[in-house]
Amino acid sequence: MSMKIFFDGGCRPNPGAMETAVVAGGRAYVRRGIGPGSSGEAEWAALLHALEVARILGARDVVLAGDALNLVQAANGACKCRGAEAIASLAAFRAEAVTFDRVRARHVARTQNLAGIALARDQGALSVSSAGKASRS
Repeated sequence: MSMKIFFDGGCRPNPGAMETAVVAGGRAYVRRGIGPGSSGEAEWAALLHALEVARILGARDVVLAGDALNLVQAANGACKCRGAEAIASLAAFRAEAVTFDRVRARHVARTQNLAGIALARDQGALSVSSAGKASRS
């Protein structure tokens, strides 16, 4: 059975301090202040963060759900990356993805991305129910 993991990255301002969020199994994993970069770099960092969380949770078959369409297409091999940072991030993703039985990236609307909801919160202390409702813990 596959595990669905939501991911999102951002920075404030753009470019600025990057942050990532991953939601898996009803729990949010948020990293703030991970260094300076662009929103695109933050999205790639979030995708790699999602694989890290998948590994920690023992997942072998993973569906990664994010709202950055170009990144999802690049991760699936449907389009090429532009820029050295994106190319390096794609290579890092591929190197990590092959250690799983199966990894798929899927595009979801921003309003359906539970990681985006977690990232928008002021603090990382957020619980997400299986019904997709976010609340403070």
